[in-house]
Amino acid sequence: PLFPNGLTLLAGLGQFLNSQGVIQQEQSWLLILLYPVGERRDSHGKIEAIRDEYKKAFEQESVLRSDRCCEWVGF
Repeated sequence: PLFPNGLTLLAGLGQFLNSQGVIQQEQSWLLILLYPVGERRDSHGKIEAIRDEYKKAFEQESVLRSDRCCEWVGF
């Protein structure tokens, strides 16, 4: 509901090295959000809210965020 104009959610299998040095494998999710650059400030807070909620709900140490993958897109 925070991004009513659309999003893409992909499921996968991921792994990471936890804080105890143990490799863990688990289901992973990739959330793709594309929005106008003018909405960057408003979107930042919404994305952080999603990350915080996900960490709490699934007891995660961290949730990766990358903001610089696509400079130009077209539809």
